[in-house]
Amino acid sequence: MASMNGKGMASHSRDEASTSRTISTEPPGILRETITTSARKMNTDIPNILPHERVFPIQIGSELFRLSGASISSDAPSYFSQFFQCQIKTAEENGDDTNNIRTLYIDRDPVTFKDISLHLQGYHVAPKDGSHFVKLFADAQFYSLPRLISQLYEESIFISIGHRDFQIPRELFSDPGNSPNYFSLGFAVFFSSPTEVFPGLSREGLLRPPSILPPSVPNRSADIFAELLHLLRGYPLHIKDEDHRAELLRDCRYFHLKGLEQKLIRHQITFNLERKRTEITLRLEDVRQSGISVVSDSTSSPPPEPGTPIFNALQFSVGYVNYARPFVDDKSHELILEIGDECTRLHLSSMRCEFFGDGKARISRLFEVIATKLNLPTGLPLGLLMKKGGASSQPASPGNTPISDDWVRCILDQEAYVRLDGKEFRNLSTLHLPEKENDGSSGSNASSVIGIDESFGEPSRKRRRVEGGSVVGGAEEKESWVVKTGQWRLRVQNSRNGKGGVECVLVAVRLDAVSGEFGRNAQRRFLGP
Repeated sequence: MASMNGKGMASHSRDEASTSRTISTEPPGILRETITTSARKMNTDIPNILPHERVFPIQIGSELFRLSGASISSDAPSYFSQFFQCQIKTAEENGDDTNNIRTLYIDRDPVTFKDISLHLQGYHVAPKDGSHFVKLFADAQFYSLPRLISQLYEESIFISIGHRDFQIPRELFSDPGNSPNYFSLGFAVFFSSPTEVFPGLSREGLLRPPSILPPSVPNRSADIFAELLHLLRGYPLHIKDEDHRAELLRDCRYFHLKGLEQKLIRHQITFNLERKRTEITLRLEDVRQSGISVVSDSTSSPPPEPGTPIFNALQFSVGYVNYARPFVDDKSHELILEIGDECTRLHLSSMRCEFFGDGKARISRLFEVIATKLNLPTGLPLGLLMKKGGASSQPASPGNTPISDDWVRCILDQEAYVRLDGKEFRNLSTLHLPEKENDGSSGSNASSVIGIDESFGEPSRKRRRVEGGSVVGGAEEKESWVVKTGQWRLRVQNSRNGKGGVECVLVAVRLDAVSGEFGRNAQRRFLGP
């Protein structure tokens, strides 16, 4: 009985030992299936270009690397795979031993190749800086490694701005208006395309790739660029003053970040409860053609008949110029145009604005765009226009557009805020204006509105001369203001005397003006210590 128990116990011990040995061969928690094991042995995710189990010697510079056929085949066809394929094929054709493979020697940097060998072994290799990036890129092109080249094209942009290194994710420039930009265009030209190796150089006979310097922009501010990246990532930025804003805008234009530029320009969007519409205040120099539109004011008159051209339709209604910042605003707002730099002279006798310098050129281009939006024909006959060299040869003047004369008609009513010679000016009735003639026009009954009456006519071209024969002004010009800064609405309305049937009128919102040299000098400031 004891012997039987002993045998039974011995047999049981052998079974337990056998079971323990069987269990110990598999790590706990890992299931080894036949399908998984066979797939692992076959390496189905790596093409069978070279024998996966073979080891191939590659000497880069002074260091010898030994890579398996699986590693070399993982990024192929390449310089390495083609070299060793040729060696094996030649040995098979000559009946030689295929194990006698010559060592491939390449006179390149072994430090860079260490990262490339890690890539071939299945590790993700990320560039550390701009210098590391161009070394990896040059050698990846030279060795013809398609997967590594494609990976580097999707990597972040490495660039030095103002002697500071930046790593910029490519998706940071994916917003509308910010692409294409300086970086995407620069890298596309600098590194060609994944299918083209070193543009301008022949692949055949190329002993080594050309020297490539890391991309850099040394003449821009690193601090300003860091703030632009901060904005592109969606964070708010405190703009210290107008000089700070000008620096940000200057670099936005340099790097072609047009969407970000529109967010940074000085503007104000508010809702006007009295007019029941949103308004955007914008400076004249910041207006872009693509954001301009003309919206008819449906409350002013009945709508036009269907099929009426837009420039005829506006003869029966009043419209206002609206604006939406390109790439930023999803809807347009009524435009309040701010014109500064003391480029405007307001002639009170005719209620027209005369512009000078850059302001005249900008307001002329703006009126040309408005006329284009209205589908208005050119103001000059085609024959005369071609004889003078086309529209581009005409001097910059609102009079060369079909919606205005040289002096732009304006409206100054009691709702406009006027600051004259540094003091608030309210009593418009004290202005020395000519008597209005009641011609039955829509503005003749509005006694509180100056400049809306059609009977004010055109500014006289006559000039009176004083002693010495100098010209001092127009015969009708009794008084004028120099508008230092003015905010205006742009109203498109019917014009009986206009060249195109409609005209663009400036409606004053807020004016800061001086009545003469005394008022201007009174507001001067000393330069200080």
